[in-house]
Amino acid sequence: MTNNVTQKLKQTSHSLLMMSESEYPFEVVSWIGETQDTLTNQKLLQLTGHPLETPIEIVDLDDFFRNSAEEKEWHDEIQKQDVQKFQSLVQTLKDNLTNIKVYRLGRIDIDVYIIGQTTSGDLAGISTKVIET
Repeated sequence: MTNNVTQKLKQTSHSLLMMSESEYPFEVVSWIGETQDTLTNQKLLQLTGHPLETPIEIVDLDDFFRNSAEEKEWHDEIQKQDVQKFQSLVQTLKDNLTNIKVYRLGRIDIDVYIIGQTTSGDLAGISTKVIET
């Protein structure tokens, strides 16, 4: 079941770039055998290979994508298509995962993990990077 979810996430995140002060692609992540109950901040840092003192901020999914998934009047056609792709990605996350949390690890050079629980109880989602100075 988790493989179906990761496949859908790969398809909807393919060729999308997360815009910040730089542009980064999305990667699909899955942690078989991990559950929301076992995913402490410390466990997340271990799973992602970050030092244990790395600061973590948890944000809402819609807040995280608010600049990417909302169409603006000044958008050109390509930007409008990107907005639709981001909306599709957010919908795919919501349709296939429960308890979704967006974890922002670090400062300035921030690793982002958007993780939720699959119907089989494992954890899956996508990761990217944002630069905020």
